[in-house]
Amino acid sequence: MSKDSQIQDAKKLKAKRYEKELRKLQAELCQLQDWVKHKGLRAIIIFEGRDGAGKGGTIRALTERVSPRVFRTVALPAPSDREKTQMYLQRYMAHFPAAGEVVIFDRSWYNRAGVEYVMGFCNKEQHRLFLERCPEIEKYIVDAGIILIKFWLEVSDENQRQRFEARITDPLRQWKLSPMDLPSRTKWYEYSRARDLMLKATDTKWAPWYILRSDDKKRARLNCLAHLLELIPYKKVPREKIKLPERSKKGAYDDQASLKGRRFVPEKY
Repeated sequence: MSKDSQIQDAKKLKAKRYEKELRKLQAELCQLQDWVKHKGLRAIIIFEGRDGAGKGGTIRALTERVSPRVFRTVALPAPSDREKTQMYLQRYMAHFPAAGEVVIFDRSWYNRAGVEYVMGFCNKEQHRLFLERCPEIEKYIVDAGIILIKFWLEVSDENQRQRFEARITDPLRQWKLSPMDLPSRTKWYEYSRARDLMLKATDTKWAPWYILRSDDKKRARLNCLAHLLELIPYKKVPREKIKLPERSKKGAYDDQASLKGRRFVPEKY
């Protein structure tokens, strides 16, 4: 292990502190959720970055304590033959939020600026037109009243390598190894140049990019959630006091005895 890696490991958050801070931020996200529903807000959050940058874990930290009916995650597969003939953003627009919804894109229309461009799934003219028109389309989205937040997760060469190696050897992570992972590893600098072109063309006043350093996954998740809470102003929505009603005894019977003879899951633990 290099000296830089040892210093980095020493700075990593302790699990107990991470869980404590994460719980606090997730509690605030629940309040934000109430505010989004109360005000009928519409928001889109985009997560982009190299393969292995930690997008999935960051999105899980964001969504695990809120309602999937409010915070909805969209991770589209490769386009079908029919979708390939549509206007490029068309299949993404079908998932845009209605009032009281936050849509999280795990990969988005920025596929064209990244993997499609680097791996040759689009030509140079399609890439040029995307970078030219994307800011105009995003201004239309923002002018329509949708909050648009874009995160780019920036992972170092060494950490990406370590994460890919873990995906190859760890049976709990092998499912994460996509057909694009290994080829993308060989095209590090191509992805860097594509990132630079994307940021230059689409980092605008109305839809800026926020770069999130993600070598330390736990810190990245906390930093992302904290910054998101600053980007969407919200207030605590008053809640009515709730009292749990007593169980009615009307029609009472031995409901556990009625299960006798049924198939139960073996209690092995």
